Amino acid sequence: MPIVHRRDPSRPLRGSLLLAALALTPALAPLAAQSPTPSVRTTRPSPAPPAADRTDRTDRTGRTTAARGQDDWAGLARYRQANAELPPPAPGEQRVVFMGNSITDAWARYFPTMFPGRPYVGRGISGQTTPQMLVRFRQDVIALRPAVVVILAGTNDIAGNTGPSTLGMIEDNLASMAELARANGIRVVLSSVLPAYDYPWKPGLEPAPKIVALNAWLKDYAARHDMVYLDYHSAMADERQGLRRALSDDGVHPTEAGYRVMAPLAERAIAEALRAR
Repeated sequence: MPIVHRRDPSRPLRGSLLLAALALTPALAPLAAQSPTPSVRTTRPSPAPPAADRTDRTDRTGRTTAARGQDDWAGLARYRQANAELPPPAPGEQRVVFMGNSITDAWARYFPTMFPGRPYVGRGISGQTTPQMLVRFRQDVIALRPAVVVILAGTNDIAGNTGPSTLGMIEDNLASMAELARANGIRVVLSSVLPAYDYPWKPGLEPAPKIVALNAWLKDYAARHDMVYLDYHSAMADERQGLRRALSDDGVHPTEAGYRVMAPLAERAIAEALRAR
């Protein structure tokens, strides 16, 4: 019987494959020459952020709110030194802390003349929203051991100063501040948001009806939780639910005349809160 040599199937046909590759090379060369060079996608630079609006103000240190936001989003440094220097309340002293935004911030300089002899402490920061105030509430309110806190906040949330906010988000932050105060034996005055028909730094948002709705929630929440509702809005609104021109230069921030309308309303609300202690 003749001997048949069988190829091991596990070993490749090296010679045959090499010959086949050499035979195909001339045919593939034209195709390679015709293949397009892959395109390179260029990445467009991100658009520059919009110019700073009216809320990008300079604080006492000369830094703008935008610059502060890069390393101190809640503004904890603003009152840190003042808090450290403020002595504890004297025996029998009924300290009141006003927590808020630029409206409260600008009002504090009138405290000595509008509330003479009163132990009232201003802790407002320009441009701030309720989440920022909530972060600093323990440092700037609770640690000062007041008898009462007057909270005025929400308009900058509606303006979107720190991003879009729903009314529910604003209400949650206000409720959290109120609950923190109550848990620490501090009586709470919840202020209505001041009327505003439009925001000069962000026009077209139609804030007036949103402010009215938020104030309705504040009034109801205060009634349900034995807190005091301080209604600035009714005394300061015009027929469009905006801030009366006689009380403001820009339709949002009160002038001294506006603060003189607010002062006796605040005094009555504070007195009511103290009676309930």
